[in-house]
Amino acid sequence: MKSQTTLSSALSSQPAPLSLSQARRLHLAAQGLLRPLDRRPRPVDVVEAIERMRLLQIDSIHVVARSPYLVLHARLGDYDGAWLDEALVQGRIAECWAHEACFVPAADLPMHRAWRERGAHWAHRHAARMHRDHRADMDELLERIRAQGAVRAADFPRADRGVSGWWEWKPEKRWLEAWFALGELMIPRRERFQRVYDLAERVLARLDPPFVPSQLDTSGLRRRFILDSVRALGIAQARWVADYYRLRPAVDEAELAPLVASGELLAAPVQGWGAPGYVHREHAPLLDKARAGRLRATHTTLLSPFDPLVWDRARAQAMFNFEYAIECYTPAPKRRYGYYVLPILHRGSLVGRLDAKAHRGEGVFEIKALFLEPGQEVTPRLVADVGDAIARTATWHGTPELRLERSEPAAFGRALRAHWKAVG
Repeated sequence: MKSQTTLSSALSSQPAPLSLSQARRLHLAAQGLLRPLDRRPRPVDVVEAIERMRLLQIDSIHVVARSPYLVLHARLGDYDGAWLDEALVQGRIAECWAHEACFVPAADLPMHRAWRERGAHWAHRHAARMHRDHRADMDELLERIRAQGAVRAADFPRADRGVSGWWEWKPEKRWLEAWFALGELMIPRRERFQRVYDLAERVLARLDPPFVPSQLDTSGLRRRFILDSVRALGIAQARWVADYYRLRPAVDEAELAPLVASGELLAAPVQGWGAPGYVHREHAPLLDKARAGRLRATHTTLLSPFDPLVWDRARAQAMFNFEYAIECYTPAPKRRYGYYVLPILHRGSLVGRLDAKAHRGEGVFEIKALFLEPGQEVTPRLVADVGDAIARTATWHGTPELRLERSEPAAFGRALRAHWKAVG
């Protein structure tokens, strides 16, 4: 009888599972996408946003603003994109390989370099093979930078001038990238988004906070990356954790169990998931608010295809019931939605997507096609919120004239055009 009473008491003390909506809001709060910024953005907000996300993926496609600037715009609104460039020059952030090539907080760089030194990232292994194959040329290039200072890939003419594309990099560009992956070169600044390469020792000397090598061993570093991934995501299933920093092997529930036992992670079941949810202990107050229904999603914005919220297809499907694939690398005949498709976040849900292009010379923000999710109701609030979000993004791009070519459903497109005409 006593054992049954004890079991009943233990079961009753277990927290009720979060609803999927509550889990989404916790996820959005951790990522800085639950509510819009309630004041004018400041330069420090750029660094703090990267610290919250732990990393900011770099991609150079320029159909609209390049991805890192667009990811920050979704969180900060009308900020000055030059603040990201300045944070790199000031040493507040640094470039390294993480999820992919990323900006990371300067304070996190020691663990990234320690991880690289252990050969744990695929980019390091690839670069090491390149150095074995091109040792003399790569060593000569490094000595030139040591003697003459920083360089850009553009400083080296190419023999085959008719060839272009990242897959056809000239040898010097490949060698610079290999030295970057090996940690001998770093990026002190960018010029028109082109990387400038200099000796790592010169760049490390300017970091803020100052660079101190990490003393963590491989298992300690992996533990730290796992914890930081869960913290950045707000709430996560085990199967989502490894992707954030491209950890190998995959993370499973058995690996997370000791972190739950130590109190570093909190178990947070979610209705309908069929797998445990995990929350970083720093987010315990957010977890309590989510359970109490006190996290309110009010933000509507456009997301980069490389936003942490959507880059994991399985996570976006489970969290938002949103099927999303980045199609810019897909041959045109096989694309379903378009080349550079921006998901639409609206008050806690992913309600649609649009294929956009900014025509900067003409001041036109072209929406080639806009798609609402099946079953999404076209309400006055949806029209106003999405219409205003598109207009804000277009104005920030310096392309305030809106041109919507096609909408599914067509009624939503008509409502958006009427809204833009009414608000001027």
